[in-house]
Amino acid sequence: MSHSSVWRVGGWLNLIQTTFVGILRVLSVPIVLLLSVASGYTTYYGLSFFITHWIALTVTVAVQSIIVISSLELASIHYRANPLRFLSVVISLTVALIVSVSFSYFKFYEFSERDTVLMKRQNALSNEISIYLTEVVNLKSQLAKEQHERISGAAQDTQQAFLSAHPGMKGQGPGKGRIWTYFNDIQQREEIKLKALEQKTQPLDRAIFESRTALTQLAQNLRDQASYDRFMKAFQEVIVESDRLASDRGQPPISAPRIPSFQGLSKDITPTIDMWMDISWFALACAAMVDFFTLVLSYRLEMTAPGPLSEEEKNLAYLGLRQFNHFTINQNDELEFSIERTELERARRVPDWQRMFAVAFLLNRGYLRKMSRHTVEFAPNLYPIIAARIPEESRSYQGHAPNDALTEAMHRKFHD
Repeated sequence: MSHSSVWRVGGWLNLIQTTFVGILRVLSVPIVLLLSVASGYTTYYGLSFFITHWIALTVTVAVQSIIVISSLELASIHYRANPLRFLSVVISLTVALIVSVSFSYFKFYEFSERDTVLMKRQNALSNEISIYLTEVVNLKSQLAKEQHERISGAAQDTQQAFLSAHPGMKGQGPGKGRIWTYFNDIQQREEIKLKALEQKTQPLDRAIFESRTALTQLAQNLRDQASYDRFMKAFQEVIVESDRLASDRGQPPISAPRIPSFQGLSKDITPTIDMWMDISWFALACAAMVDFFTLVLSYRLEMTAPGPLSEEEKNLAYLGLRQFNHFTINQNDELEFSIERTELERARRVPDWQRMFAVAFLLNRGYLRKMSRHTVEFAPNLYPIIAARIPEESRSYQGHAPNDALTEAMHRKFHD
């Protein structure tokens, strides 16, 4: 492959890379706007639950504007040059970011924790109902146990009376006498009471079974109105039968749990301060991520060169840089030079404001990088500009001294 072919391929690669980088820089603007809109939506969502909607919208617009503007300002401010302005911008940006992230957190919390919150709500309801039903079953079991104890005591007395072993039956023979008949009647009445109790608690048993079944179906879908209605009907029957059973036995009724309405049980998550108590780090990271990308892209928009140099600007850059003499290759493999005047230039009082203007211009456009107080280095996008100007030096500026050519270029730049 010939050298011309190699240079042609390299030129195409450089053009492709430059075009690609340019497209990314152009796309950065709509991306920043879209990120601001997305962050603004989540911020407005959280604010609207605490303040009036139109005030929330106004605050949201102000917050997002401060984030973008402060990011752009931060990239162009030098702390040593104006520390008060730098601190004011940093404080404004920090406050805006805190407000944006804090209220955006509620929306991302809803997205990420909806299933968890619904599951907690379901578990809380199931636990309260289960505890109540367990107490009702314990009441029924206690009453049945007491009745069985009475029957057992009466049966023991009847057996002792039959064997003449009961106290007060001395001298009487075994058999079914008057005392046995007395205790046997007591045993029969107690057995009848037990059957009556079992028959009376059958509606309660059926209501408990239906309540547990309906609760299981409701837990599978808290937004099913039919399942909620079936559960409430069965549970109300449990409460009625339980209160009747307790009152018949002279006992206080068991306190039933408060069941929320269907709207309250199935409603979506609404922002509350409790979300910060049970913090979701994933939701917080998502809320911060949107504003972080907005901040970084806005900052990079101001830090990077806004576009290619015009022909006048390229000419100005070349004529300014060629007035410097001390060039070296630094450890970054970049061309580095000193921007300080030499001793000879100081002795001759050579003015350097024109070349220093060119250096400052290229630094602000991103074509030079400051290495120290006295030195700067070439950025990669500056090499093609200088390389294209070197062969044209003799043809472009014949009969003009370098300073005269630089003066002419600056005059065309700012007066034409």
